[in-house]
Amino acid sequence: MMDWTDRHCRYFHRLLSRNTLLYTEMVTTGAILHGDRERHLRFDRAEHPVALQLGGSEPADLAACARIAQEHGYDEVNLNVGCPSDRVQSGRFGACLMAEPDLVARLVDAMRDAVSIPVTVKSRIAIDEMEEWPTLEGFVRAVSAAGCTHFIVHARKAWLKGLSPKENRDIPPLRYDLVHRLKREYPHLEIAINGGIRTLDEAAEQLGHVDSVMIGRAAYEAPYLLADADRRFFGGAPGLERHAVVEAMVPYVEAQLSKGQQLSAITRHMLGLFQGLPGARSWRRHLSENAHRPGAGPEVMLAAAALVPREAAEAA
Repeated sequence: MMDWTDRHCRYFHRLLSRNTLLYTEMVTTGAILHGDRERHLRFDRAEHPVALQLGGSEPADLAACARIAQEHGYDEVNLNVGCPSDRVQSGRFGACLMAEPDLVARLVDAMRDAVSIPVTVKSRIAIDEMEEWPTLEGFVRAVSAAGCTHFIVHARKAWLKGLSPKENRDIPPLRYDLVHRLKREYPHLEIAINGGIRTLDEAAEQLGHVDSVMIGRAAYEAPYLLADADRRFFGGAPGLERHAVVEAMVPYVEAQLSKGQQLSAITRHMLGLFQGLPGARSWRRHLSENAHRPGAGPEVMLAAAALVPREAAEAA
């Protein structure tokens, strides 16, 4: 999610779940090939497994970026064909590419030729006036013929004309049934579903129809839902208690501050950690008012956590 799932966010989320696959923000090929490559691509090894999500429409550029992703140690490279932002439309990538499945097939083919790590595609079910099922089915048919075997489908149409990116996340109706149908008709493909899934119970229900579930906004707004994912879906142990997560962030925060990062750049991703508990508002307020101050360090984060009763967090 652009401007959300940066490396600080992913490190924090990895403390909650060891097994879920994390995705970067969408990064354009131009930013990697002509911009500050290390700023866009560096990540902590603790984040594994982690996928780099790319935006672009030139086969050679995407192939080059896929190679760079593999060299940097990413576990997967994902082509975003679902983002409805104005910025991506003007650059001819994102959701507008759903109207060009043959081009997307060529992009995937170029990327797969360049790397040995998985190449996956994230899409919508359709765009604008295009009919939903024929668009989705035709898109997957064309792109899977180029060798893509893993599709992540946001189960909403994207309206590139008339709706803002925010409105495109809520207004078009969810059509889970079409993603379920896609899995039935293409059982050999790995189909993941995305869009409107707020809880692990809802994710478990979806797993009766598809292979995997992507959770975006809910995991950002109420990140502690990830803490039970390992136990429920991967046979692992439950995640750390919330205060223990804050304490586990201290070495990371200290290391990042020593490199010139600001505390607020890290803690902005942690505001929802105590959501729904007594003291959650005090936690958010203390971070919001103090993390941006010059010299702010992990003591600000620990003091904010102390405003939430530990016994309440342990019982939740």
